[in-house]
Amino acid sequence: MKYQWILFDADETLFHFDAFRGLQLMFSRHNIVFSNSDFEQYEAINKPLWVDYQNGIISATELQNIRFETWAAALSLSTEQLNTAFLKAMADICTPLAGAKSMLEALSQHAKLGIITNGFTALQEIRLERTGFADFFDVLIISEQVGVAKPDVKIYDYACQQMNITQRQQVLMVGDNPHSDILGGINAGMDTCWLNSDQKPLPKGITPTYTIASLAELQTILLT
Repeated sequence: MKYQWILFDADETLFHFDAFRGLQLMFSRHNIVFSNSDFEQYEAINKPLWVDYQNGIISATELQNIRFETWAAALSLSTEQLNTAFLKAMADICTPLAGAKSMLEALSQHAKLGIITNGFTALQEIRLERTGFADFFDVLIISEQVGVAKPDVKIYDYACQQMNITQRQQVLMVGDNPHSDILGGINAGMDTCWLNSDQKPLPKGITPTYTIASLAELQTILLT
């Protein structure tokens, strides 16, 4: 194995993240039918907030609360209550990507594994336990806890401190997002692997070390 450490993104790299389905479940628990148009309105607010969060303009707490302000007012609930309910619903529907478990079982015999995610603590920890994945990972780096988000190099620096590693060419960063995962990893001096299961075009100026269409492909590349 070429790498001493392999770092994984979480959402859409190890776990499916179906926000629409999660929101439907959350609102069904309040006897509300959450429609496609409702989701479009939610995303119109949520997506720019994530950009601001990754750029360090707003905090994780601000993101989690602002995105639910309209619904909180309509339901006479707090934004905190809705965010907690959403994360619980997302944990309840969580499923790993195809091949994730067998890949982790194989790679963990040859390298140390970690997670570096911009997702939120309440969701990350519970789904790692529920899927049985928690024992595979030696470090869990969550931007909400660190106070800085990918692609900021500072979170990668923090990860290297936690891994006690100085030779960053011995670290492989694996993720589905070409900006936060791949460009972030490149800027931090790591090799990178882009999980491109949808065959999307690669943004200009970003060149991953590897590009894969499935997690099984990563296992083949690293172990053969």
